Amino acid sequence: MIKAVWILLGIIAVLLGMALIYILFLLVCDLLVDPKKEYDHCDRFYFRVLNSAAFCSFILARLKIRLEGAEKVPWDQRFLLVSNHCSNFDPIITWYLLRKNNMAFVSKKENFRVPLFGRMIRKCAFLEIDRKDPKESVRTLMKAADLIKRNEASVGVYPEGTRNRTPENGLLPFHNGVFKIAQMAKAPVVVAALHGTNLIHKHYPWRRTKIRLEILEVIPSEEITGVRTAEIGERVAKLLLNP
Repeated sequence: MIKAVWILLGIIAVLLGMALIYILFLLVCDLLVDPKKEYDHCDRFYFRVLNSAAFCSFILARLKIRLEGAEKVPWDQRFLLVSNHCSNFDPIITWYLLRKNNMAFVSKKENFRVPLFGRMIRKCAFLEIDRKDPKESVRTLMKAADLIKRNEASVGVYPEGTRNRTPENGLLPFHNGVFKIAQMAKAPVVVAALHGTNLIHKHYPWRRTKIRLEILEVIPSEEITGVRTAEIGERVAKLLLNP
């Protein structure tokens, strides 16, 4: 009995040691990233590091995630992905599930200061957007379109602009300017609905949270050319409200 206890303690010590080494590895990777620089290329090393860190975070947060409607995704080309937004986990969950297409999100500045993840997403070509500065916002949208045109990455945005803390009341007003990315890049718009992320903070740590990313529809680039962004926003909102 005593021997079994010592073996168990040994296993726990090894696991804790491995976890500590992994955290130190992530910290070193973080320190090698310039927090003031904007990267226009997805670094494959940091892509793999972010992939592993995301996977570990899902385990720790007790998330079970899955992708529905994968057959609708145009995997052979870059696209603009739009979705509802209810949790800070939304971008990294979506990024992980669609990592095959090398996603890069347009995100608020605060997300680039998140410990461990903040600098890594910068190296994966995520883009900062200053929602208080219209001119800078336009420049960011142009950079996002350029990522798609250069075949560097598909781009993810949240038309609501910020987290919707009361999704039961419907969607927040859209910032329709984000659809300019697809128009400038002549890329399709992939409309997706996230289900369950608003429950993560309620369930953790006692219950597992099941998350679904559902691909609702792909709007071909031809159908948004010359169309007002407000019309595109109305079409996307209808899809999200009636998945």
